[in-house]
Amino acid sequence: MNAATNMSGSESVVAVALAGRSYDIRIGSGLLRRLPEFVAPFAPTALLVVTDAQVAPLYGQRVAADLQRVAPTRLYALTAGEAGKDLAAVARVLQALVEARADRKSLVVAVGGGVVGDIAGFAAAIYMRGIDFIQVPTTLLAQVDSSVGGKTGVNLAAGKNLVGAFHQPRAVIADTDTLRTLPPRELSAGLAEVIKHGLLADAAYFAQVEADLPRLLACDAEALRRAIARSCEIKAAIVARDERESGERALLNLGHTFGHAIETLTGYTRWLHGEAVGCGLCLAADLSRRVGLLDAVSVQRIEAAVGAARLPTRITGLSRAAAIEAMRGDKKAQAGEIRFILLERIGRAIQRTVPPDALSDTLAAAGFA
Repeated sequence: MNAATNMSGSESVVAVALAGRSYDIRIGSGLLRRLPEFVAPFAPTALLVVTDAQVAPLYGQRVAADLQRVAPTRLYALTAGEAGKDLAAVARVLQALVEARADRKSLVVAVGGGVVGDIAGFAAAIYMRGIDFIQVPTTLLAQVDSSVGGKTGVNLAAGKNLVGAFHQPRAVIADTDTLRTLPPRELSAGLAEVIKHGLLADAAYFAQVEADLPRLLACDAEALRRAIARSCEIKAAIVARDERESGERALLNLGHTFGHAIETLTGYTRWLHGEAVGCGLCLAADLSRRVGLLDAVSVQRIEAAVGAARLPTRITGLSRAAAIEAMRGDKKAQAGEIRFILLERIGRAIQRTVPPDALSDTLAAAGFA
């Protein structure tokens, strides 16, 4: 088994099986107040809690105060938002580690969404050539996707996540109670990744998500725990088989080639990451149909699910030529040749190149000029 799940009471534990670097993803209610219990076994010499300005008053300050019982703890709050996910932010976290007198036995605790986890994880990966960190994701998107798998990094002006490192966390603690404070847009943004996991690996799970969308949008605790656990199982199994994205792991980028281009062209200010991915899923489905892989009924079903999750399915005001150029600079491109993750059917994804005309037609149909 590459990923296994144990369920006890209101908690699920998904095991990520990696040689010498295995760790657990804990999912459930009330886990935040138990954080000292999960951190203490690592016996850190010092702790740096990295959060952002929005999460700090909600959870970051409380976590830092609780962790003082384990080791000397400092709190550092980043500017919130994707626009601030850059090398300058990493430098500020590194300086905070220096000021905390962190050594190689110290621990970084990332409390927040995907941006916080990416920046804090990258800083941990390069500080003193690598120290341990723990992910404490507080958004749905981070709980089902970005906190799992060890991808860390930041953006450059030329594109998304072009600088980074693979650095696995020692643990992931996903407290579903934190999702109650999410704005509706943030909750929907996380559902884009939930939908993505079903589309690429598990048709039955996608159907369950379709049925559960009203409960998920209403923040039903059991529906959320079930979805988070299954998404984590899917991602953990793929990561265990292909940790450094040399093959199968690339399938997790379904919708992301389009989504990253949208984010780059809009300067990360128009949409949340999950909103761009949601639209990207619709474009990937349309392109899959145009190259003869996916049937039209499935395309309509995917678009309906994305729309029902309150995510955008089209975008206007962007250039087709600029989007294609941005995709050529994507880190998954090879020698400037764009490689897309497409769907053979709901529940099965593949990677391939596409004819330029099909790509142009898909962008035009989605609203690109």
